Amino acid sequence: MTEHIEKIKVLTSRFDQKTLEALDKITTIEHFKKGEIVLQQGDVCRKSRLIISGVARKFFYSDRKEITTEFFFKDDIAISFKSYIDQKPSKEMIECLTDVTVETVDYSSFEAIKKEFPLLLEYDILLTELYIIWLEDRLFDFHTLSAKERYEALLKKSPEYFHHLKLTHIASYLGISLETLSRIRSKI
Repeated sequence: MTEHIEKIKVLTSRFDQKTLEALDKITTIEHFKKGEIVLQQGDVCRKSRLIISGVARKFFYSDRKEITTEFFFKDDIAISFKSYIDQKPSKEMIECLTDVTVETVDYSSFEAIKKEFPLLLEYDILLTELYIIWLEDRLFDFHTLSAKERYEALLKKSPEYFHHLKLTHIASYLGISLETLSRIRSKI
């Protein structure tokens, strides 16, 4: 993720003062408590939330089981991408696994100002590209790495928050059973 943050920093370093002020004007800081749901299934994802601190997860229900599809750590953008882009009801939910602090930008406000500030259009495209890269990496890893390797990669991503992840959420995210996860953990 570090290389992605660097790309964002390089682009935002080119923002002029008016662009920075416009973006700052539509950005708010929000605080959520552990267990709080910031996006309900069936609601439209109208906000993008950059995680400043804490950890959240994205999940959905299938046959009354929770399927975790993503964990959001520091510097991740917590959104239901399809719902956000299409402005249609989300199939997923986003839950805070710890107390979470985020920088929030409203979809409609961002859409309005990016017409006026061309670098924000570039910024939007970059964030979309980075999400696509993350998704492609996740799919590639899912099909090429062993469950143990996927577990170790998740552990390395944010070790300071790893203990906040429930084993059932980790197993679901990795696409393995709890028993398999226990065997992996016992060998590490």
